Amino acid sequence: MESSARRDSPLMTPREIYERLDRFVIGQEAAKRAVAIAAHNHLKRIQARRLRRTSLLKKSNILLIGPTGSGKTHIARNLAEILSVPFTTVDATEYTEAGYYGKDVEVMVADLLFKANHSVEDTQRGIIFIDEVDKIARRSQGARNGAGSRDIGGEGVQQALLKLLEGREVFVPMNVTQTFNRGDFVPIDTRDILFICAGTFSDLHEYGGNVDTRPMGFGAQDLQKVRRRVTTRQLVDFGMLAEFLGRLPVVVQLELLGEPELLRVLTEPPDSIVREYRELLGLDGIELELTDDALREVVRFSIDKGLGARGLRSILEHVMSDVMFEAPEHRRRQVTVDQGFVRTRLAGLEASAGLGA
Repeated sequence: MESSARRDSPLMTPREIYERLDRFVIGQEAAKRAVAIAAHNHLKRIQARRLRRTSLLKKSNILLIGPTGSGKTHIARNLAEILSVPFTTVDATEYTEAGYYGKDVEVMVADLLFKANHSVEDTQRGIIFIDEVDKIARRSQGARNGAGSRDIGGEGVQQALLKLLEGREVFVPMNVTQTFNRGDFVPIDTRDILFICAGTFSDLHEYGGNVDTRPMGFGAQDLQKVRRRVTTRQLVDFGMLAEFLGRLPVVVQLELLGEPELLRVLTEPPDSIVREYRELLGLDGIELELTDDALREVVRFSIDKGLGARGLRSILEHVMSDVMFEAPEHRRRQVTVDQGFVRTRLAGLEASAGLGA
């Protein structure tokens, strides 16, 4: 009854999807708008098919391009929660061309089937997030006569993904741990499965001669923020198949998050790391105060190491480890973490990292 009521409820508008994304995803305004529009169109496609209407709507698969820690996975995961659909994250580097040792691309649909509690209907309207898609770029570009080595982890995977991205009925294993047992398979129609691909494409600036070199000198930081849009030609030169890109019509570029955005990531979202630590210590009856200067120190460390938002949790885990260890037997009811404490802890982290190198 609940699922049918959900299906009969009015579709969320792009603005509603954007506003709900905005609660959990800091910054990346253009990316959130583009994803909200694509998600709304996805819902309309599903509704039209459910009402058995003939529709011209094509799949709005998405390609997210952005640096590490800019929020690509975070956007996709929160989008799935907003749309109340099954969601799975897969790593493109785990898959190989059919017939070789490694996972066949159908296994990613099997992962989604597992997340949907083996409901075929729910699986067929879910979201598959394919990370590290830039790592399956064509690598054997040298030999134009076909004499080059077989590229089973790059172009072959892109070719295999075409049928899923476009929308076909495929047979997927019921048990993702037994992909080589050809007994238990179920047909899944991928026409209404939304695919969100993501990659850093870190050295994309080297491809396509129309892209400026990295800015240097005074004002370089400001120039770097004004980046040109990535073109299809650059992505093809990078090693992505034109047919593969043609099935990812929505291309979204994410910006590198700066200090103000990373500070907001730490404190603003309902599931922020700082709120989590306050709740953890609150269970022991301890009130935690993290000063603004302390949080800025954590953010600067993340920026210096190029970790982005993804690195904030691991940095704070290290900073707070002694506090969390001693918390249950703490006699004071309030703990303050200031800039000096954070600097001392991070200095120790850098020293140990240097020792390991």
